[in-house]
Amino acid sequence: MSKIAWLTERPVAHRGYHDMNKQVWENTLSAFGRAIEAGFSIECDLHYAADGVPVVFHDDDLQRVCNLPGQLRDRTSAELGLLSVGGTNDKIPTLKQLLRLCDGKVPLVLELKGREGDDEGFAESVLEVLEGYKGHVALMSFDHWLLKDLKALNAPYPVGLTADGNEPETFFKHDEAMQLGLDFISYFYDHLPNPFITAQRQRGIPVITWTVRDEAARKHTFANADQMTFEGFDPRESPALSS
Repeated sequence: MSKIAWLTERPVAHRGYHDMNKQVWENTLSAFGRAIEAGFSIECDLHYAADGVPVVFHDDDLQRVCNLPGQLRDRTSAELGLLSVGGTNDKIPTLKQLLRLCDGKVPLVLELKGREGDDEGFAESVLEVLEGYKGHVALMSFDHWLLKDLKALNAPYPVGLTADGNEPETFFKHDEAMQLGLDFISYFYDHLPNPFITAQRQRGIPVITWTVRDEAARKHTFANADQMTFEGFDPRESPALSS
């Protein structure tokens, strides 16, 4: 797995290096710019706009982030690009805008947010936008159908499972996904350790966690996984991280 050693080399900023949506909001070019400046990897969410363009956004609907009713997928990328995020000057960016900003300076960990029965072309569109990009990229999803699509398309990037749970029936589903030949796992930190993750790490599968927001969670991560996805603090100021 040395081909993706870069995935665990530095902390991963959850939805960019935002300030918990005070002035710098999640999944915005401002948050991504801060992460690049700090040297953190960037984790962000991708949705499929109505015109088939991947955009960077977490929620299915627009209410929490844009204070507007309606579903994100009902609007085109151009329409979404006019919407203010959190009342700031930032708008909802496309994946292409993120790639232009990042330009290979830090790794990108992109989570595809699916909608079952409505994702035809989503994985392919993400790969089309990524074509020719020179920086480190990893793709992941909770949604097994999207992972299958990425693997069927021979995605030339590491593909990983985003997951949680600590029950045997959950592990069975996760094992099914890993049979696709996935390269890494992003797991909820507070459901570690567990037999599924222990077995995968013994196989050499890298594991990052989500979402670490304090020192206790950071310590728990590094006792049970290889790297963290964090928000709400600066990991460069953690004395334990450098010890």
